[in-house]
Amino acid sequence: MTNKDDNQQDLHVDEEVNETEVKEETESANETNETNETNETNETTETTETSELDALKAELASKEDQIIRLSAEIQNINRRNQSEREASAKYRSQNLAKAILPAVDNLERALDIEANDDASKAIHKGIEMVHASLLQAFAEEGIEAIDPKGETFDPNFHQSVSAVPAEDGQQTDEIVQVYQKGYKLNDRVLRPAMVIIAQ
Repeated sequence: MTNKDDNQQDLHVDEEVNETEVKEETESANETNETNETNETNETTETTETSELDALKAELASKEDQIIRLSAEIQNINRRNQSEREASAKYRSQNLAKAILPAVDNLERALDIEANDDASKAIHKGIEMVHASLLQAFAEEGIEAIDPKGETFDPNFHQSVSAVPAEDGQQTDEIVQVYQKGYKLNDRVLRPAMVIIAQ
């Protein structure tokens, strides 16, 4: 073989080596691109999954907050209902008592009349028994009379219908006469006492 042939053969080998290197570089570049694309796809998927997870967490927090608020509202409603039931039970006889008070006043006026003969004494005794029964029923329901003679005037429990000059030993605003008794149910005034006070 000649020198020329050797050179051509070397060139040919060099070209093959160059082609192989170019192929390897191209394949490596393609693999790198594919890896980059895969990484980008994975990153996009991870970002999407992260944003979906964040959205679900926010929605869960919102629902938990709603549950807490609704639970508190239900507890408030239950407390309010319990309070209303207790007040209703405590003051259940209020309207009936207000309707009966005039009858009690009339019985007391009838008892103030003096009985002279046997017939009127028997009627008087019957009226006393009815009056006592009503007062007993009032007491069982927590209804008390307000009979404030000698006490200091209190506008929460008394209604002044007149004023008279204070006599010796009487203080200003002292109740000197009860015109009509008042009544209260537990801590609620059904009717204030109508009184005359010293000025």
